[in-house]
Amino acid sequence: MLYLGLFVLLPVVVILQRGYSDGLTNLKDALDNFGAWNAIKLTVVMAFLAAIINGVFGTLLAYVLVRIRFPGREIVSAIVDLPFAIPTLVAGVMLVALYGPSSVVGGWLEDHGVKIIFAAPGILLALLFVTLPLVVRSVQPVLAELDREEEEAAQTLGAGSWTTFRRIVLPALRPAIVAGGLLVFARSLGEFGAIVFVSGNIPNDTLTAPVFITQLLSPGSFGATGGPDQAAAVAGLLFGFAFVVVLLTEKLISGRLERTS
Repeated sequence: MLYLGLFVLLPVVVILQRGYSDGLTNLKDALDNFGAWNAIKLTVVMAFLAAIINGVFGTLLAYVLVRIRFPGREIVSAIVDLPFAIPTLVAGVMLVALYGPSSVVGGWLEDHGVKIIFAAPGILLALLFVTLPLVVRSVQPVLAELDREEEEAAQTLGAGSWTTFRRIVLPALRPAIVAGGLLVFARSLGEFGAIVFVSGNIPNDTLTAPVFITQLLSPGSFGATGGPDQAAAVAGLLFGFAFVVVLLTEKLISGRLERTS
């Protein structure tokens, strides 16, 4: 508890005290900057989309890894964890190298009217990359523990593979999928490293809340007016969003454990 308090709780308390010691004044001053509200809105929207998309494809990947035996399955499983091992700044550089306007793929896409880097799609790709393991590793152990007798009984009674998955497997996985999606959402709210290179940080367009906080810490360099107190206020707002999401995730996981015990 002492360790938890020193390294988790104390920094949070300091941030909240620094940002909200004068009530909502610091937050109001920060949000008066050009593009501040849009930065928060863009961050929340991109986090929501990342949670939905990775919720779907992360579940599919977990199902493949657990239920299908194929050569190289261990390699695929290791690739799923690769975003955890790669620094997020490196992930941003990789996406720019792949989809940037000077690359073959990025140049071809821009010639056809699709802009990835320095646009919202690049932000979404970065978030999808860094958060995919959160869903896969949330769903995988639950799927591995499922008793397959109900599925076999349904198939014996004539149910197809999709009907069996939808009526038997999916309801059992739903809490884990939602928990993984909530973790993706919370993680995406604070992502900085992978986004700072791919977004272009254009106020009122591609500027996200974490990058906006950095600008508040160095107002002379980026044109934002503010300082550490205003940055702490915006950081506290993001923390509040993330904390609520984490509480919901914990409630879902605890409820699943109680039902299985």
